[in-house]
Amino acid sequence: MTPMDLALKEAQAAAARGEVPVGAAVLAPDGTVLGQASNRTEADRDASAHAEMLALRAAARRLGTPRLVGCDLVATLEPCPMCAAALVHFRIRRLVFGAYDPKGGGVEHGPRMFDAPGCLHRPEVVGGVRETECAALLQDFFRGLRG
Repeated sequence: MTPMDLALKEAQAAAARGEVPVGAAVLAPDGTVLGQASNRTEADRDASAHAEMLALRAAARRLGTPRLVGCDLVATLEPCPMCAAALVHFRIRRLVFGAYDPKGGGVEHGPRMFDAPGCLHRPEVVGGVRETECAALLQDFFRGLRG
């Protein structure tokens, strides 16, 4: 199973729970999965319980360190500004994401967090990985909400 497969599986689980279907996984430099999660903002009543944040926190707990130097984050959606800022502080080496988010993204859209002059760390970014599949999950979810 690829890292994006893991993230997609998490996103599907979120959708099944009525959460916005976003999933994420953090990988160690050797490819070991250190943390994986899906959105839990509704279930946890926590606006910061995005998949990326939860996966990063799980990986940091597992490693016993506040920084994830050399680690990669794979997510089904372009991270929002909050999550992009967290990637900076966690010192993620590489961000891989699926669908672009023109409205709420913080990496390739919006504030472009990694391009900000005061950005302390700039991870490598690879966007559009399995974009169609990741975007379809989100589109189907929101279409279902609109009825």
